[in-house]
Amino acid sequence: MAQYARLFMSRYQVPGLSVAIARHGQFVYRKAFGFADQAAGQPATPENLFRIASVSKPVTSVTIFTLVEKNRLALSDRVFGNGGVLGFDYGDNYSARVEKITVEHLLTHTAGGWTNDADDPMFFDPRMSQREVIKWTLREVPLQYEPGQHYAYSNFGYCILGRVVEKVSGQTYEQFVQETVLAKCGVTDMRIGGNTLTQRAPGEVIYYGKEVPNPYEMNVRRMDSHGGWIATASDLVQLAMHVDGFSYTPSILADSTIQTMTAPCTISPIPQYAKGWFVNDVPNWWHSGSLPGTTSIMVRTASGLCWAALANARTPDTLAGLDRLMWDLAGAVPAWRANWSGSGNFPGLTPLRKSPMY
Repeated sequence: MAQYARLFMSRYQVPGLSVAIARHGQFVYRKAFGFADQAAGQPATPENLFRIASVSKPVTSVTIFTLVEKNRLALSDRVFGNGGVLGFDYGDNYSARVEKITVEHLLTHTAGGWTNDADDPMFFDPRMSQREVIKWTLREVPLQYEPGQHYAYSNFGYCILGRVVEKVSGQTYEQFVQETVLAKCGVTDMRIGGNTLTQRAPGEVIYYGKEVPNPYEMNVRRMDSHGGWIATASDLVQLAMHVDGFSYTPSILADSTIQTMTAPCTISPIPQYAKGWFVNDVPNWWHSGSLPGTTSIMVRTASGLCWAALANARTPDTLAGLDRLMWDLAGAVPAWRANWSGSGNFPGLTPLRKSPMY
């Protein structure tokens, strides 16, 4: 297993890597390789925090469904305009299409636009506040399709879901998730990351890469609910085990809720997107993440495994390589029944056409 990990790091020029695997509710492998800080010679450990990029989306989804179970929110609730959860908090008026957007549309990336291409609103002018970006986008970037009729992977849509959480809960998104979701999973160190090197959290790795923007020129805090969390690999496995639909670990959501959360959206591509998770027919559930300096993945397999892997660098191929690595690691133990069936849907792997976040 260590040989697989070191080969991956060499092939994709990854300075630091952290992995965690659980089977039937118990951790069976936790290991870190390489460096958290190359210049200082600081080795990576399983306790190091990494940016998790779009693996933040299932965190937000679980939080939304927590509110649904508390009868404080419904998937059919409209988000903007008269009677909407956010009302006119982000504008005096909205287009007819915007006023049709529901919570479910945002969860399934079917709001009608705002995709993660070169014009992704979440990477427009990092000097703008989150509120300014939302108001500007709703005013200046019209939806291309009627809500519910077209799939377009949207970071901005999940940013809006974070604001829904705040409006309904009366707390900041970060605080509500930590207290209401993560604490129930035994996770206490996850937080929203900082933007600059000086804002690096205790135990957080250094991010490496020569991309534009570089890892410390982005407004990561503005990404909170779609890509802003930092975590250990074990933190992500802890979360996955508490919503994996198995009985090995006490679930923080009802079985029926988990079924709804992971039911595929019929208009999404193959493998399909559910509500915060990619899913296939096996059924495996997962989400991947990618930012300059960051590659991440979290997987729940039908055979009772949950795993996560985090790296502090990326190339155009690192994400697919990280997915393959984890299947190889788990497959090294035949009794775990981790036969390769792949996760394998990585939106945004064409950097010239896509936003910095995948």
